Amino acid sequence: MEPIITIKNLSKQYSGKTVLNNINLDVYPGSIIGYIGPNGAGKSTTVKILTGIIADYIGDVTVAGKNLHEDLLEVKKMIGYVPETAELYDLLTPYEYLGFIGKLYHLPDHVIEERSQRMLDSFGLLANQHQRMDSFSKGMRQKVLLTSGLLHNPSIVILDEPLSGLDANAVIMVKELLQVLKQEGKTIFYCSHMMDVVEKVSDRIVLINNGNIIADGTVRELKQQENETLEQIFARLTGNEHIGSKADAFASVFNTNAPTE
Repeated sequence: MEPIITIKNLSKQYSGKTVLNNINLDVYPGSIIGYIGPNGAGKSTTVKILTGIIADYIGDVTVAGKNLHEDLLEVKKMIGYVPETAELYDLLTPYEYLGFIGKLYHLPDHVIEERSQRMLDSFGLLANQHQRMDSFSKGMRQKVLLTSGLLHNPSIVILDEPLSGLDANAVIMVKELLQVLKQEGKTIFYCSHMMDVVEKVSDRIVLINNGNIIADGTVRELKQQENETLEQIFARLTGNEHIGSKADAFASVFNTNAPTE
C-alpha cells in the first residue's frame, strides 16, 4: 500500500529556533494516527504545514502523490481540518456559515443543505441552525467547526484537539465517528493531549518532542511493561517520569507551617 501522506526531511525554524528537525513520516490510507507531544514540541507546526497555512519550510510533503508546494489547492480539496480554536464568523448562523464553507468547496446547494441538516441534527444543533453564533458556547462552536471540516467529505481529516469544549455525549459520538470514518477508508491525523482518547482511537502513535520524532508505533509496541498506559509511555519518553512527585511538591505548598501576614 502506498502512503497517502509522505513527509521527507521536514524542518522549520522560527527566529533561528528549530521547531521541526528533519521529520520523516509515512501515513497510510484508512489509519488513525495519534500525533502527540508536549507543548512546543512541533505538533501544531506540522499540522499547519500539512494544511498549507505555513508555506516556508524545508523538505518535501506529498499528499496523494501531489507535492504540497506545487499543488496546494488540490491538496486542500482532500483535507478536512478542525483546529483547536473555533475561529468562526460569529455574526453568521450555522446555516449561513456552512453554506459559505460548502460553496468554497464548490458543493451543490442541495448537497450543502442535506449534509448540513443531517450533521447538525446528529450534534443536537438543528434547532440552533438559524441562531447567530456569537451566542454559542465553546462546545456548540466546536460542533459547528467539526461539521464544517467534514462537510466536503474529505479523504484526509486533520484534527487538532477536536474534543475541546464538547460535552460527554458529543465526545462519545466523535469517538464513534472516527471509527466510522476509518472504516470508510479515510485517513485521520489526530493531535491531542487527551491520552486516554488517543490510546483508544489510534492505530499508531507518533510522539514528537523538541521537533524530533522520538517514538513511532502501536501502543503495544511502545510499552515497556504490559500494564503501562499511554500517559506513562508519554511521561517516560519525554523525561517526565517523576511527574507525580512534582504534583506532591506543588500540593505541599499548602501544608507548610510558614507564617502568613
